[in-house]
Amino acid sequence: MAAAEIDPFGAGPGALVGLSRSIPGLAEDPTLCVRCRSALLLCGKPVCPIMVRYRAFSQVLPMISAKELDGSSPPGVFVGRYGYPKVSLGPLLAPTHGDTLLLDTPESWVGRSVPEIVGFRTQLVRGTHPVDVRDADRAAGLARDVQLLALASDSVEVEARFRRAPRGHLALSDTAPPVGPTAPIEKVRLDVRRVDPKLERLSGDTDANARTAVRELYGAGVRVSRIQRAFSAGTLGRSGRRRFVPTRWSITAVDDLLGRGNLDRVQQLPELADYWVYSLTALDNRWLIVLLPGAFRYESIEAWYPNTLWNPSEGRVVMMGDHEGPRGRTTYASIGGCYYAARLAVSERLLGIGRQAGAIVLREVHPGEILPLGVWNVREHVRAALARPPERLNDLGEVLRKVASTFTIPLERWFRSSALLHEARTQRRLDEFLG
Repeated sequence: MAAAEIDPFGAGPGALVGLSRSIPGLAEDPTLCVRCRSALLLCGKPVCPIMVRYRAFSQVLPMISAKELDGSSPPGVFVGRYGYPKVSLGPLLAPTHGDTLLLDTPESWVGRSVPEIVGFRTQLVRGTHPVDVRDADRAAGLARDVQLLALASDSVEVEARFRRAPRGHLALSDTAPPVGPTAPIEKVRLDVRRVDPKLERLSGDTDANARTAVRELYGAGVRVSRIQRAFSAGTLGRSGRRRFVPTRWSITAVDDLLGRGNLDRVQQLPELADYWVYSLTALDNRWLIVLLPGAFRYESIEAWYPNTLWNPSEGRVVMMGDHEGPRGRTTYASIGGCYYAARLAVSERLLGIGRQAGAIVLREVHPGEILPLGVWNVREHVRAALARPPERLNDLGEVLRKVASTFTIPLERWFRSSALLHEARTQRRLDEFLG
Protein backbone atom coordinates (compact mmCIF):
# COMPACT_ATOMS: atom_id res chain seq x y z
CA MET A 1 0.00 0.00 0.00
CA ALA A 2 2.05 2.91 -1.23
CA ALA A 3 1.64 6.49 -0.16
CA ALA A 4 -0.28 8.77 -2.50
CA GLU A 5 0.21 12.51 -2.90
CA ILE A 6 -2.97 14.44 -3.48
CA ASP A 7 -3.43 18.01 -4.71
CA PRO A 8 -6.99 19.11 -3.98
CA PHE A 9 -6.45 22.25 -6.03
CA GLY A 10 -5.00 20.48 -9.06
CA ALA A 11 -6.79 20.22 -12.39
CA GLY A 12 -6.96 17.64 -15.15
CA PRO A 13 -6.56 13.85 -15.06
CA GLY A 14 -3.30 14.06 -13.12
CA ALA A 15 -5.09 15.46 -10.12
CA LEU A 16 -7.33 12.37 -9.99
CA VAL A 17 -4.59 9.73 -10.02
CA GLY A 18 -3.72 10.03 -6.33
CA LEU A 19 -7.38 10.17 -5.37
CA SER A 20 -8.29 6.85 -6.96
CA ARG A 21 -7.16 4.82 -3.94
CA SER A 22 -9.14 6.71 -1.37
CA ILE A 23 -12.34 7.27 -3.38
CA PRO A 24 -13.98 3.97 -4.39
CA GLY A 25 -14.98 3.81 -8.05
CA LEU A 26 -13.00 6.88 -9.16
CA ALA A 27 -10.38 4.88 -11.04
CA GLU A 28 -13.09 3.16 -13.10
CA ASP A 29 -15.16 6.32 -13.59
CA PRO A 30 -13.11 9.57 -13.65
CA THR A 31 -16.35 11.59 -13.88
CA LEU A 32 -17.57 10.32 -10.50
CA CYS A 33 -16.43 13.34 -8.46
CA VAL A 34 -17.50 15.83 -11.12
CA ARG A 35 -21.00 14.37 -11.17
CA CYS A 36 -21.18 14.17 -7.38
CA ARG A 37 -19.53 17.47 -6.29
CA SER A 38 -19.81 16.28 -2.65
CA ALA A 39 -23.61 16.58 -2.68
CA LEU A 40 -24.64 13.05 -3.69
CA LEU A 41 -21.84 11.05 -2.01
CA LEU A 42 -21.74 8.66 -4.97
CA CYS A 43 -18.59 6.98 -3.62
CA GLY A 44 -20.52 5.71 -0.60
CA LYS A 45 -18.49 7.68 1.95
CA PRO A 46 -20.36 9.46 4.77
CA VAL A 47 -18.36 12.65 4.04
CA CYS A 48 -16.50 13.77 0.93
CA PRO A 49 -12.73 13.04 1.12
CA ILE A 50 -11.98 15.91 -1.26
CA MET A 51 -13.86 18.40 0.88
CA VAL A 52 -12.05 17.21 4.01
CA ARG A 53 -8.77 17.98 2.26
CA TYR A 54 -10.02 21.24 0.83
CA ARG A 55 -11.25 22.62 4.13
CA ALA A 56 -8.01 21.69 5.86
CA PHE A 57 -5.83 23.27 3.18
CA SER A 58 -7.99 26.36 2.83
CA GLN A 59 -7.04 27.30 6.38
CA VAL A 60 -3.30 26.75 6.11
CA LEU A 61 -2.33 27.66 2.52
CA PRO A 62 -2.80 31.43 2.92
CA MET A 63 -0.33 31.29 5.82
CA ILE A 64 2.45 29.62 3.79
CA SER A 65 2.34 31.41 0.44
CA ALA A 66 5.90 32.78 0.74
CA LYS A 67 9.35 31.20 0.84
CA GLU A 68 9.78 32.08 4.51
CA LEU A 69 8.03 30.52 7.47
CA ASP A 70 8.05 31.79 11.02
CA GLY A 71 6.32 29.49 13.45
CA SER A 72 6.65 26.45 15.67
CA SER A 73 7.54 22.75 15.32
CA PRO A 74 5.62 20.24 17.55
CA PRO A 75 8.61 19.10 17.40
CA GLY A 76 8.31 16.95 14.29
CA VAL A 77 10.69 15.23 11.87
CA PHE A 78 10.02 13.39 8.61
CA VAL A 79 12.39 11.12 6.66
CA GLY A 80 11.31 10.00 3.20
CA ARG A 81 12.01 6.60 1.65
CA TYR A 82 12.15 7.26 -2.09
CA GLY A 83 15.66 6.94 -3.57
CA TYR A 84 16.98 5.01 -0.57
CA PRO A 85 19.80 5.23 0.60
CA LYS A 86 19.64 8.82 -0.71
CA VAL A 87 16.50 10.19 0.95
CA SER A 88 14.92 13.48 2.00
CA LEU A 89 15.07 14.63 5.60
CA GLY A 90 13.48 17.66 7.17
CA PRO A 91 11.51 19.25 9.99
CA LEU A 92 7.73 19.49 10.28
CA LEU A 93 6.82 23.14 10.86
CA ALA A 94 3.55 24.89 11.68
CA PRO A 95 2.99 28.51 10.56
CA THR A 96 1.71 29.37 14.04
CA HIS A 97 3.50 30.10 17.30
CA GLY A 98 3.05 28.46 20.67
CA ASP A 99 2.27 24.93 21.76
CA THR A 100 1.86 22.74 18.64
CA LEU A 101 2.68 19.43 20.36
CA LEU A 102 -0.76 17.99 19.56
CA LEU A 103 -0.07 18.16 15.82
CA ASP A 104 2.50 15.35 16.01
CA THR A 105 1.37 13.34 19.04
CA PRO A 106 -0.91 10.51 17.86
CA GLU A 107 -1.28 9.22 21.42
CA SER A 108 -3.58 12.23 21.93
CA TRP A 109 -5.77 11.72 18.86
CA VAL A 110 -8.14 9.01 20.13
CA GLY A 111 -11.64 10.48 20.18
CA ARG A 112 -10.86 13.00 17.45
CA SER A 113 -12.65 13.01 14.09
CA VAL A 114 -11.00 12.42 10.71
CA PRO A 115 -11.36 16.12 9.71
CA GLU A 116 -9.71 17.15 12.98
CA ILE A 117 -6.76 14.80 12.48
CA VAL A 118 -6.32 15.84 8.84
CA GLY A 119 -6.49 19.45 10.05
CA PHE A 120 -3.65 18.79 12.50
CA ARG A 121 -1.46 17.32 9.80
CA THR A 122 -2.13 19.83 7.04
CA GLN A 123 -0.86 22.56 9.35
CA LEU A 124 2.57 20.95 9.25
CA VAL A 125 4.84 22.05 6.41
CA ARG A 126 7.44 19.45 5.56
CA GLY A 127 10.86 20.79 4.67
CA THR A 128 12.97 18.45 2.52
CA HIS A 129 16.76 18.25 2.45
CA PRO A 130 18.74 15.49 0.65
CA VAL A 131 20.85 13.20 2.85
CA ASP A 132 22.52 9.81 2.70
CA VAL A 133 21.08 7.56 5.41
CA ARG A 134 24.64 6.48 6.33
CA ASP A 135 25.58 10.06 7.30
CA ALA A 136 23.60 10.10 10.57
CA ASP A 137 26.79 9.71 12.64
CA ARG A 138 28.43 12.68 10.99
CA ALA A 139 25.42 14.88 10.39
CA ALA A 140 26.15 18.57 9.96
CA GLY A 141 24.27 21.75 9.17
CA LEU A 142 20.56 21.30 8.60
CA ALA A 143 20.67 17.54 9.18
CA ARG A 144 22.25 18.10 12.58
CA ASP A 145 19.58 20.69 13.41
CA VAL A 146 16.89 18.12 12.59
CA GLN A 147 18.54 15.61 14.92
CA LEU A 148 18.48 18.19 17.72
CA LEU A 149 14.81 18.86 16.95
CA ALA A 150 14.08 15.14 17.33
CA LEU A 151 15.33 15.28 20.92
CA ALA A 152 13.26 18.31 21.95
CA SER A 153 10.67 17.84 24.67
CA ASP A 154 8.52 20.89 23.87
CA SER A 155 7.39 22.85 20.83
CA VAL A 156 10.29 24.67 19.19
CA GLU A 157 10.19 28.16 17.67
CA VAL A 158 11.44 28.08 14.08
CA GLU A 159 12.45 30.38 11.28
CA ALA A 160 12.82 28.65 7.91
CA ARG A 161 13.55 29.60 4.33
CA PHE A 162 12.49 27.40 1.41
CA ARG A 163 13.70 27.23 -2.16
CA ARG A 164 10.10 27.80 -3.26
CA ALA A 165 6.78 28.35 -1.53
CA PRO A 166 5.36 25.09 -0.05
CA ARG A 167 2.84 23.37 -2.27
CA GLY A 168 -0.56 22.19 -1.10
CA HIS A 169 -0.10 18.44 -1.29
CA LEU A 170 -1.32 15.95 1.27
CA ALA A 171 0.94 12.89 1.38
CA LEU A 172 -1.02 9.84 2.52
CA SER A 173 0.40 6.57 3.79
CA ASP A 174 -0.93 3.38 5.31
CA THR A 175 1.83 3.60 7.95
CA ALA A 176 2.68 7.21 8.79
CA PRO A 177 0.17 9.96 9.64
CA PRO A 178 -0.67 12.32 6.74
CA VAL A 179 1.85 15.05 5.94
CA GLY A 180 0.90 18.50 4.64
CA PRO A 181 2.50 20.96 2.17
CA THR A 182 6.10 20.32 1.15
CA ALA A 183 9.05 22.38 -0.09
CA PRO A 184 12.85 22.03 -0.33
CA ILE A 185 14.33 23.79 2.67
CA GLU A 186 17.45 25.96 2.40
CA LYS A 187 17.92 27.22 5.93
CA VAL A 188 16.36 26.75 9.35
CA ARG A 189 16.95 28.39 12.70
CA LEU A 190 15.68 26.53 15.74
CA ASP A 191 15.22 27.77 19.29
CA VAL A 192 15.44 24.47 21.16
CA ARG A 193 15.11 25.47 24.78
CA ARG A 194 14.72 22.05 26.33
CA VAL A 195 15.51 18.52 25.22
CA ASP A 196 14.08 15.36 26.70
CA PRO A 197 16.77 14.24 29.18
CA LYS A 198 16.02 10.56 28.54
CA LEU A 199 16.39 10.97 24.78
CA GLU A 200 19.50 13.10 25.26
CA ARG A 201 21.16 10.48 27.47
CA LEU A 202 20.53 7.62 25.04
CA SER A 203 21.55 9.79 22.10
CA GLY A 204 24.85 10.40 23.86
CA ASP A 205 25.35 6.70 24.62
CA THR A 206 27.23 5.50 21.56
CA ASP A 207 27.90 2.06 23.09
CA ALA A 208 24.22 1.05 23.32
CA ASN A 209 22.79 -0.49 20.17
CA ALA A 210 19.54 0.86 18.75
CA ARG A 211 17.47 -2.05 20.07
CA THR A 212 18.73 -1.51 23.61
CA ALA A 213 18.19 2.26 23.39
CA VAL A 214 14.62 1.91 22.07
CA ARG A 215 13.62 -0.54 24.79
CA GLU A 216 15.29 1.48 27.55
CA LEU A 217 13.46 4.65 26.49
CA TYR A 218 10.16 2.77 26.41
CA GLY A 219 10.82 1.30 29.85
CA ALA A 220 11.50 4.83 31.11
CA GLY A 221 8.03 5.93 29.99
CA VAL A 222 8.93 7.82 26.81
CA ARG A 223 6.03 7.93 24.35
CA VAL A 224 6.27 5.53 21.42
CA SER A 225 5.86 8.38 18.91
CA ARG A 226 8.86 10.20 20.45
CA ILE A 227 10.98 7.06 20.32
CA GLN A 228 10.02 6.55 16.66
CA ARG A 229 11.00 10.15 15.89
CA ALA A 230 14.41 9.85 17.57
CA PHE A 231 15.02 6.48 15.89
CA SER A 232 14.11 7.89 12.47
CA ALA A 233 16.43 10.88 12.92
CA GLY A 234 19.43 8.61 13.47
CA THR A 235 20.06 9.68 17.07
CA LEU A 236 20.11 6.16 18.57
CA GLY A 237 22.56 3.29 18.23
CA ARG A 238 26.25 2.52 18.36
CA SER A 239 28.83 4.88 16.97
CA GLY A 240 29.39 4.15 13.29
CA ARG A 241 26.12 2.20 13.01
CA ARG A 242 23.55 4.99 13.24
CA ARG A 243 21.29 5.60 10.26
CA PHE A 244 18.56 7.96 9.17
CA VAL A 245 15.50 5.69 8.92
CA PRO A 246 12.50 6.51 6.69
CA THR A 247 9.61 7.51 8.92
CA ARG A 248 7.25 4.77 7.79
CA TRP A 249 9.94 2.12 8.40
CA SER A 250 10.88 3.50 11.81
CA ILE A 251 7.26 3.34 13.00
CA THR A 252 6.93 -0.38 12.32
CA ALA A 253 10.48 -1.17 13.44
CA VAL A 254 9.89 0.40 16.86
CA ASP A 255 6.46 -1.24 17.26
CA ASP A 256 8.03 -4.61 16.43
CA LEU A 257 11.06 -4.18 18.72
CA LEU A 258 8.95 -3.09 21.68
CA GLY A 259 6.31 -5.75 21.13
CA ARG A 260 8.87 -8.54 20.97
CA GLY A 261 10.58 -7.24 24.09
CA ASN A 262 7.29 -7.22 25.98
CA LEU A 263 6.40 -10.72 24.80
CA ASP A 264 9.68 -12.14 26.13
CA ARG A 265 8.36 -11.12 29.56
CA VAL A 266 4.75 -12.12 28.86
CA GLN A 267 5.76 -15.72 28.17
CA GLN A 268 7.12 -16.03 31.70
CA LEU A 269 3.70 -15.21 33.20
CA PRO A 270 0.96 -17.64 34.33
CA GLU A 271 -1.74 -18.40 31.78
CA LEU A 272 -5.14 -16.74 31.66
CA ALA A 273 -7.86 -19.11 32.82
CA ASP A 274 -10.98 -17.71 31.12
CA TYR A 275 -12.06 -15.60 28.13
CA TRP A 276 -11.79 -11.81 28.17
CA VAL A 277 -13.35 -9.66 25.44
CA TYR A 278 -12.76 -5.94 24.80
CA SER A 279 -14.60 -3.82 22.23
CA LEU A 280 -14.51 -0.31 20.78
CA THR A 281 -16.01 1.61 17.87
CA ALA A 282 -14.06 4.61 16.54
CA LEU A 283 -13.61 6.35 13.15
CA ASP A 284 -16.15 3.88 11.70
CA ASN A 285 -13.92 0.96 12.72
CA ARG A 286 -15.33 -1.77 14.96
CA TRP A 287 -12.74 -3.46 17.17
CA LEU A 288 -13.04 -6.67 19.14
CA ILE A 289 -10.04 -8.05 21.05
CA VAL A 290 -10.37 -11.55 22.46
CA LEU A 291 -8.01 -13.00 25.07
CA LEU A 292 -8.08 -16.80 25.14
CA PRO A 293 -6.94 -19.16 27.90
CA GLY A 294 -3.53 -20.74 27.47
CA ALA A 295 -0.07 -19.88 26.22
CA PHE A 296 0.64 -16.78 24.17
CA ARG A 297 -0.30 -16.77 20.50
CA TYR A 298 -1.51 -13.84 18.46
CA GLU A 299 -3.61 -13.06 15.42
CA SER A 300 -4.78 -9.87 13.75
CA ILE A 301 -7.53 -9.85 11.11
CA GLU A 302 -8.88 -6.89 9.13
CA ALA A 303 -12.19 -6.96 7.27
CA TRP A 304 -12.64 -4.14 4.76
CA TYR A 305 -16.21 -3.40 3.81
CA PRO A 306 -17.12 -2.48 0.20
CA ASN A 307 -16.48 1.17 -0.66
CA THR A 308 -13.72 1.48 1.92
CA LEU A 309 -10.21 2.79 1.42
CA TRP A 310 -8.40 -0.39 0.39
CA ASN A 311 -11.51 -2.16 -0.93
CA PRO A 312 -13.15 -0.05 -3.65
CA SER A 313 -15.37 -2.92 -4.86
CA GLU A 314 -19.10 -2.40 -4.45
CA GLY A 315 -20.26 -5.79 -3.22
CA ARG A 316 -17.42 -7.84 -1.74
CA VAL A 317 -15.88 -7.85 1.74
CA VAL A 318 -12.09 -8.28 1.72
CA MET A 319 -10.51 -10.00 4.74
CA MET A 320 -6.82 -10.46 5.53
CA GLY A 321 -4.99 -11.68 8.58
CA ASP A 322 -1.73 -12.98 10.00
CA HIS A 323 -0.88 -14.95 13.11
CA GLU A 324 2.02 -16.27 15.16
CA GLY A 325 2.61 -18.82 17.88
CA PRO A 326 4.77 -18.62 21.01
CA ARG A 327 7.96 -18.56 18.92
CA GLY A 328 6.87 -15.52 16.91
CA ARG A 329 7.10 -15.22 13.15
CA THR A 330 10.05 -15.04 10.76
CA THR A 331 8.34 -13.30 7.82
CA TYR A 332 6.86 -9.84 7.53
CA ALA A 333 3.11 -9.77 8.15
CA SER A 334 1.03 -9.45 4.99
CA ILE A 335 -1.23 -6.79 6.56
CA GLY A 336 1.82 -4.63 7.24
CA GLY A 337 2.53 -2.31 10.14
CA CYS A 338 -0.97 -2.63 11.61
CA TYR A 339 -0.08 -6.16 12.74
CA TYR A 340 2.87 -4.97 14.84
CA ALA A 341 1.07 -1.88 16.16
CA ALA A 342 -1.80 -3.99 17.52
CA ARG A 343 0.60 -6.61 18.89
CA LEU A 344 2.43 -3.94 20.90
CA ALA A 345 -0.86 -2.78 22.44
CA VAL A 346 -1.83 -6.38 23.25
CA SER A 347 1.54 -7.11 24.84
CA GLU A 348 1.15 -4.05 27.08
CA ARG A 349 -2.25 -5.23 28.31
CA LEU A 350 -0.98 -8.77 29.02
CA LEU A 351 1.85 -7.33 31.11
CA GLY A 352 -0.70 -5.10 32.83
CA ILE A 353 -2.90 -8.01 33.91
CA GLY A 354 0.08 -10.26 34.69
CA ARG A 355 -1.04 -13.10 32.40
CA GLN A 356 -0.11 -14.66 29.11
CA ALA A 357 -2.93 -15.63 26.78
CA GLY A 358 -3.90 -16.10 23.21
CA ALA A 359 -4.95 -12.80 21.63
CA ILE A 360 -7.10 -12.16 18.57
CA VAL A 361 -7.57 -8.62 17.26
CA LEU A 362 -10.59 -8.35 14.95
CA ARG A 363 -11.19 -5.13 13.01
CA GLU A 364 -14.16 -4.40 10.77
CA VAL A 365 -13.63 -1.28 8.64
CA HIS A 366 -16.72 0.56 7.37
CA PRO A 367 -16.98 3.32 4.71
CA GLY A 368 -16.45 6.11 7.25
CA GLU A 369 -12.72 5.37 7.01
CA ILE A 370 -12.26 7.96 4.27
CA LEU A 371 -8.48 8.46 4.36
CA PRO A 372 -5.41 6.46 5.46
CA LEU A 373 -4.31 7.89 8.79
CA GLY A 374 -1.35 5.64 9.66
CA VAL A 375 -0.85 2.69 11.98
CA TRP A 376 -1.16 4.90 15.06
CA ASN A 377 -4.90 4.47 14.36
CA VAL A 378 -4.52 0.77 15.15
CA ARG A 379 -2.07 1.03 18.04
CA GLU A 380 -3.91 3.76 19.91
CA HIS A 381 -7.43 2.43 19.35
CA VAL A 382 -6.45 -1.09 20.39
CA ARG A 383 -4.83 0.48 23.47
CA ALA A 384 -8.05 2.41 24.11
CA ALA A 385 -10.17 -0.73 23.78
CA LEU A 386 -7.89 -2.68 26.13
CA ALA A 387 -8.02 0.12 28.70
CA ARG A 388 -11.73 -0.58 29.18
CA PRO A 389 -13.04 -3.21 31.61
CA PRO A 390 -13.33 -6.54 29.77
CA GLU A 391 -16.32 -8.82 29.49
CA ARG A 392 -15.25 -12.02 31.24
CA LEU A 393 -16.90 -14.97 29.56
CA ASN A 394 -17.05 -18.62 30.56
CA ASP A 395 -16.56 -20.45 27.30
CA LEU A 396 -15.84 -20.13 23.60
CA GLY A 397 -19.53 -20.29 22.74
CA GLU A 398 -20.16 -17.02 24.56
CA VAL A 399 -17.17 -15.46 22.77
CA LEU A 400 -18.54 -16.49 19.39
CA ARG A 401 -21.93 -15.03 20.18
CA LYS A 402 -20.18 -11.78 21.07
CA VAL A 403 -18.31 -11.79 17.75
CA ALA A 404 -21.56 -12.43 15.88
CA SER A 405 -23.39 -9.61 17.66
CA THR A 406 -20.56 -7.07 17.26
CA PHE A 407 -19.86 -7.39 13.56
CA THR A 408 -21.97 -7.14 10.44
CA ILE A 409 -19.86 -9.75 8.65
CA PRO A 410 -21.19 -13.27 9.40
CA LEU A 411 -19.37 -15.32 12.02
CA GLU A 412 -18.48 -18.04 9.54
CA ARG A 413 -16.44 -15.55 7.48
CA TRP A 414 -14.35 -14.78 10.56
CA PHE A 415 -13.82 -18.49 11.12
CA ARG A 416 -12.60 -19.02 7.58
CA SER A 417 -10.08 -16.21 8.04
CA SER A 418 -8.93 -17.03 11.57
CA ALA A 419 -6.41 -19.71 12.48
CA LEU A 420 -6.80 -19.10 16.22
CA LEU A 421 -10.61 -19.20 16.27
CA HIS A 422 -10.51 -22.44 14.30
CA GLU A 423 -7.93 -23.86 16.70
CA ALA A 424 -10.00 -22.86 19.74
CA ARG A 425 -13.13 -24.48 18.33
CA THR A 426 -11.55 -27.74 17.16
CA GLN A 427 -8.87 -28.45 19.78
CA ARG A 428 -9.44 -29.19 23.46
CA ARG A 429 -6.88 -28.30 26.10
CA LEU A 430 -5.43 -30.88 28.51
CA ASP A 431 -6.86 -29.04 31.54
CA GLU A 432 -10.35 -29.37 30.02
CA PHE A 433 -10.02 -33.13 30.18
CA LEU A 434 -8.60 -33.02 33.68
CA GLY A 435 -11.21 -30.51 34.90
